Amino acid sequence: MFEIQEVGFAEIAFGSRAMELMPKYDEIPKEYKHGDTLWNKLFNDWFFLGVKNLEIKPKQDVDKNKALKHIKAIMGSFEPPHGHKEAGVAFLMSEWFQDATWEKAKPMPE
Repeated sequence: MFEIQEVGFAEIAFGSRAMELMPKYDEIPKEYKHGDTLWNKLFNDWFFLGVKNLEIKPKQDVDKNKALKHIKAIMGSFEPPHGHKEAGVAFLMSEWFQDATWEKAKPMPE
């Protein structure tokens, strides 16, 4: 399992450590690279539309709040290319969480 890092407010706001907070692109399983997994769907809704009423169930021994801070620091960064960011976040969420449900915060644009 990829280790969850301590992430502070500045790292979430500025995404300064994103590249070290996620696996290298070639180490991410291919199903998360532009995949259609639950975690790719969550990433895309969260990134493009925002989410509300997020219910996410951590795996055993995973600190949910620490893991979500780690995820937010990657998502907010301009450093990684978008495809790497999506694949990395989707993979890490699959590592740390069992399931998730959410609602889109705004509708998909037409």
